[in-house]
Amino acid sequence: MERTRIARVDHVKLVRRGEQVEGTLHLTPHHLIFSHTPPPIVEEHNGRGSQKTKPRELWITYPIIQTCTLRLTHPASHHISSIRLRCRDFTFVCFCFSNERQARDVYDSIKAWTCRLGRVEKLYAFTYIPQSPEKEINGWDFYNARKEWERLGISEKDSDKGWRITKINTDYGFSPTYPALLVVPSAISDNTLNYAGRYRSRTRLPVLTYLHPVNNCSITRSSQPLVGVRGNRSIQDEKLLLAIFSTSHSDPAPLSSSSRPRSRQSPQSSPRGSPTRGVPSDLPAPDTLEDQMISRTSNEDGPKVYGAQQHNLIVDARPTVNALAMQAVGLGSENMDNYRFATKVYLGIDNIHVMRDSLNKAIETLKDSDVTSIPPNREALAKSGWLKHIANLLDGAGLIARQVALQHSHVLIHCSDGWDRTSQLSALSQLCLDPYYRTLDGFIVLVEKDWLSFGHMFNHRSGFLSSEKWFSIENERIGGNDTHNQRTSLGSGSSGAGHALENAFLSAKGFFNKDNNSRESFVESDGELQPYDQSPSSDNAKKPSTSIKTARDTTASEKTAHPPTKVKETSPIFHQFLDATFQLLHQHPTRFEFNERFLRRLLYHLYSCQYGTFLYNNERERVEYNVRERTRSVWDYFLSRREMFLNKDWDGGRVDDKVRGRERLILPRDGECRWWSEVFGREDREMNAAPTSINVGVGQSNHGGTTSQNANGAPVEQPQAVPTSVLTGVETAEQSVGAVPPVQAISEALTGAITRDRGVGAQLTAGVKALGIGKGKEKGSELRTKSPMRLEREMELEMQ
Repeated sequence: MERTRIARVDHVKLVRRGEQVEGTLHLTPHHLIFSHTPPPIVEEHNGRGSQKTKPRELWITYPIIQTCTLRLTHPASHHISSIRLRCRDFTFVCFCFSNERQARDVYDSIKAWTCRLGRVEKLYAFTYIPQSPEKEINGWDFYNARKEWERLGISEKDSDKGWRITKINTDYGFSPTYPALLVVPSAISDNTLNYAGRYRSRTRLPVLTYLHPVNNCSITRSSQPLVGVRGNRSIQDEKLLLAIFSTSHSDPAPLSSSSRPRSRQSPQSSPRGSPTRGVPSDLPAPDTLEDQMISRTSNEDGPKVYGAQQHNLIVDARPTVNALAMQAVGLGSENMDNYRFATKVYLGIDNIHVMRDSLNKAIETLKDSDVTSIPPNREALAKSGWLKHIANLLDGAGLIARQVALQHSHVLIHCSDGWDRTSQLSALSQLCLDPYYRTLDGFIVLVEKDWLSFGHMFNHRSGFLSSEKWFSIENERIGGNDTHNQRTSLGSGSSGAGHALENAFLSAKGFFNKDNNSRESFVESDGELQPYDQSPSSDNAKKPSTSIKTARDTTASEKTAHPPTKVKETSPIFHQFLDATFQLLHQHPTRFEFNERFLRRLLYHLYSCQYGTFLYNNERERVEYNVRERTRSVWDYFLSRREMFLNKDWDGGRVDDKVRGRERLILPRDGECRWWSEVFGREDREMNAAPTSINVGVGQSNHGGTTSQNANGAPVEQPQAVPTSVLTGVETAEQSVGAVPPVQAISEALTGAITRDRGVGAQLTAGVKALGIGKGKEKGSELRTKSPMRLEREMELEMQ
């Protein structure tokens, strides 16, 4: 209790959605608890007097607090002191105090318990004691990697499918951020893996994450290659990828067109090619455009029949400019001259900074939810771009799922480090492909496998240890802190795009200074840019640890090594995955065993820190800190309350590819993304547009557009949304479609851009500008005519 300046305050007013109640505020080491007793219920109709009501409580865990603002009493106003909280589960509350001193003490106590812990081990999960029925369940044993690989047909004793389980990473020495068990082609030896791993950022080389049970086509994942400005290549990496794409020896007959799922249409819509409501008949569907672009770059001769050719893909999830600019810091994207057996596609999915800012903009429309019940401004919601980002994720996942299931192709997914966008696309595409992952048990396995085991950095992205930047005091800003507090109080509204120039100089500094240890620069880990072909036995080679240090072996000084939250590294990546899953559930309401409440509660417990499942950044760290023995699993909560999270409309998971509506494959529908109103604590009618006519489809006006409301609630006609694709470029060794410049031009331009440390920002801009990226597209001329300074600001470089 050393951090608690005050443990209890009476006569506190809670303001929420414009309503006020008075009660008592309690401060414990892990929660804020507001308790109040509603007024008695008077039953006049039966002659009875008033009945007592039970006290009600609002519990708020400290890690779930996103921002905390203390507003002191000001002599010029009649407002009393208050504390406004914005929580990560989109709870907005305001506590009003009659005594300013009490308000200060509560604020200081919240701040101490939230962002001054110093260690993950001081979070609630390490002291939480479950009650029945939770304590009878052990969710830690629910996921078993070997069992999941066996379900997919892969075992240590059987390599008939062309895959094997390697033990090269059992001590996490080979790749610290990868799982202990990795699945690789049977034809690839561990020695080849050792060399191939040196060519991928953080040694996250291509490994299996999913194998289709019908056609044996795979989804693999990795990080970006270390191409650099010199155009580095790795024979071992090329050999590994060729082996992956060769694991399916025969190409099964494609699914018949009659059983192909209607990917982008509602159940009442017409077949592809006929007009659909709200979309002009002369506009082809985005998925058709994407498949045509990929087919145009195919190296195969002969007639092209949809669903019959195999187009093995390398999916780079980043926008093209971002991927190419990374070559300036020794990273980059595959040179397709060295991967002639594959086709590469670029997806325009933005990085963590853009996603963080997009959510902050959406939250801005809800920020007064504590003091008013006025619905959010839909125009401002639309401008946040949140739904556009969700739609892009679904479009990318749909593209991957179609390639695997319909084109019988292998797909490798990567972004920069392979733990953010890669996890999103990999998990969502598997949701589309495999009915098992659409069950409650299967979804748990999917999260464990593609998010937890493959090293999504939950600590960094979720900011469990909070940040003092998220705390601010009003009415003290007169002293000169107003600008700073406004800039930092909303979870750092700074964007990666808005600070691209700063990012560029950080990256250059990291490139030229190999001793740089800043996690906010491009080059973070020592040895990451060492020559990929360096012999594992070389004296200069990085020698990984061969033992795992447990919490019992860790010294006190090492335990305090957890850095405070860096705001620029936080981002709602897992939230986006759950939102995209909600979209699929809403579009296919009978194909999921779990319901919307399950997703919403999972998002809550991501931030509550009540369970140890999401703590730390990867599997190795959870083993090192004995999380299994010291905390409870979040799956205890859900499995002990299974009935609460089941979908009453589920079809039972019956699969029959010959019956429409029961296909194994489901695909997202274009133009049907909607706000997940429940997670924002709002009603659907407040956030999603309603039809203006009973004769028009949902969300469409008589002119084919959508309707929304302005701040006064009046309907506002929105322009029609023309179908767009997340696909920004397709590239092979022979040709490219879209905004993909020649590889030789990239290397030459970027080599000239980093010839010396001085003026790196301007040279890098000039180098990329010289490439003519976007030529032939509408944004291309815009890019070529912008001033160098503006181009530097808008050229968004990858930081993660």
